[in-house]
Amino acid sequence: MDEVITGDGLRLAVYVDGDAGNPTVLLVHGFPDTAKVWDPLVRELRSRFRVVRYDVRGVGGSEAPKNLSGFGIERLADDLRRVAEATKGPVHLVGHDWGAVQGWRAVAEGSFESFTAISGPDLGHASDWYRRNFPSRETLSQLARSWYMGAFKIPKVPDLFFPSNGLALYRANIGRKHEPRRITTRTLQIVPTRDRYVTPALTASAEPWCDDLTVKKAPAGHWVIRSHPELVASWITEFTLER
Repeated sequence: MDEVITGDGLRLAVYVDGDAGNPTVLLVHGFPDTAKVWDPLVRELRSRFRVVRYDVRGVGGSEAPKNLSGFGIERLADDLRRVAEATKGPVHLVGHDWGAVQGWRAVAEGSFESFTAISGPDLGHASDWYRRNFPSRETLSQLARSWYMGAFKIPKVPDLFFPSNGLALYRANIGRKHEPRRITTRTLQIVPTRDRYVTPALTASAEPWCDDLTVKKAPAGHWVIRSHPELVASWITEFTLER
């Protein structure tokens, strides 16, 4: 499996490591990365898992939609589900940053063995948290860390600094109304305590909406999947295989 065709006809580049007889873990990257951001974690997981990852639409080896609407969360989650279905078996889902954002939407609508979310909230859970808590210190702190999201909505400004289709993720989704959805899939949240972009309070917005939630805190920054791959892999392995 080296490609999957999306519902709107785009080609997604897919990469597979490990033994096909092992449980499948699907890794979904965020902004501004490609599937290569997972390289350190793949090296830790491939002895016990069949590891599947892909470049999300518009980056790496995957094709980009022509219109901004093609980057909406609905399309992204559908891409994810199509890659999962192409594995032909049960899937443990792992998402980082916007990969986790897409993952929340996918698990709310589909069937997965488990979900591990790293540094990426559900848009509906986050919106509900802001509505209920603004203007608390926690919400103001998160807004200060997310100043760049507003800049991404201004034409031409972000393109000077981030020449990537990944910007369309923000422009197509931030500012829209997103309703929270209940998550029945068994979920692990890995929370980097030194994350410069996502506060622990925002991460905790998922708690009221998850039926089965486990939280692990890592003494690391946003890209914990690269700085602490052994730790992240051990938690994923324990959560998916040994529970």
